[in-house]
Amino acid sequence: MMPNIYKNIDNSPLILFRILFGFLVAAESFGAILTGWVKSVFIETHFTFTFIGFEWLEVLHGDIMYLYFIVMGILGILIMLGAKYRFAIILFTILWAAVYLAQKTSYNNHYYLLMVISFYMCFLPANQYKSFDAKWHPEIKSDVMPYWVSLVFIIQISIVYFFAAIAKFYPDWMDGTFAKNLLVGSSDIPFIKNIFSKEWFYLFIAYAGILFDLLIVPFLLIKKTRTIAFIASLIFHIFNSITLQIGIFPFFAIGFILFFYEPEIIRRMFFKKKKAVLFETTSLKHKNILQLILIPVLIIQLILPLRHHFIKGDVLVTEEGHRLSWRMMLRAKSGYIRFKIVDNDTKKETSYYYNKNLTYKQVNALSTKPDFIWQYCQRIKSEYKGKNISIFIECKNAINQKPYRTLIDPKQDFAVAKWDYFFHNDWVVLR
Repeated sequence: MMPNIYKNIDNSPLILFRILFGFLVAAESFGAILTGWVKSVFIETHFTFTFIGFEWLEVLHGDIMYLYFIVMGILGILIMLGAKYRFAIILFTILWAAVYLAQKTSYNNHYYLLMVISFYMCFLPANQYKSFDAKWHPEIKSDVMPYWVSLVFIIQISIVYFFAAIAKFYPDWMDGTFAKNLLVGSSDIPFIKNIFSKEWFYLFIAYAGILFDLLIVPFLLIKKTRTIAFIASLIFHIFNSITLQIGIFPFFAIGFILFFYEPEIIRRMFFKKKKAVLFETTSLKHKNILQLILIPVLIIQLILPLRHHFIKGDVLVTEEGHRLSWRMMLRAKSGYIRFKIVDNDTKKETSYYYNKNLTYKQVNALSTKPDFIWQYCQRIKSEYKGKNISIFIECKNAINQKPYRTLIDPKQDFAVAKWDYFFHNDWVVLR
């Protein structure tokens, strides 16, 4: 029998998640300043590689970005406290989405997840308990929320884990190649490095990663295995946090577990003074938000990770369909690139010195990602505006320390090359 998704349940999981979410938002925002991330991405760079179509977001550049991230940190605190919550979460979502789309050199899946969850939180009644809003406006105070609120979070994290698991089913993951390369390079301590280089260990990590991603949600859904799954999640994510240093994502992922436990358990543990919900009632108050906004977004979340199957070539090589697909920590790429400018009037050939206006990290991305190459060629064209030039590229990539192979068609003139937003670009060499 299908549960009534519109029934009211105790809102303790959502309230506690809001508090954790706000804290993580503040930690991410202030941490980006303190760790030098803002400086390296938005201050020291001459420009950013935006998502194609969002070039106008390059205005997010320079020292003003320190203030920008401070504002986001303050908004995180307001979210945590439930103070002017609706204003704070909507403004943060807009500001964070702009940051996400304004640069992709430091692309990270948890940046994308943070944007998606922020969007959901704009529509959820997360400030109706343990918030300044509820204190200032007692009429909004409530102990309940629709059951579908928990389902939205459960479905979203299920999508993340499922597609992360499916993406790992490729040779270099299955034979431990990527896990070995990743782990050995993550520590300079001889003892730890020695353990990480053992075949039994990196194979264990590789297959444990697949099994965790595939089984964590089913085990959390089953009451008898829920606590075991919770402990396994703590171990898995804390290990990743220490060895891979991937920011707030491990703690963010742990936070979703709140929605798998019975709300009454969360209430007794964290909100002991809160009254228990004794009677099950049905409310259609937020039905339109679910049906017209959240369900369509979840459907899009299911479609995006599938799109690379409809694009020619191996996504590991071409990168086409890689982003927004939960393809997390799958491969390491290195590359070599050379730009050749041909003056079509004089036939003179010159090499273009791209290091003059790119950071080390941008150079690495430029040599391995076709969309970066195409975007950079647009900048070269604008630099040579008014001149009849052709741009040719020599570019080779190595995946997971394998032999270098040609990535870009050396015969393609990038002065006239087009970008296909949805399908394969013919100047990316297939393997």
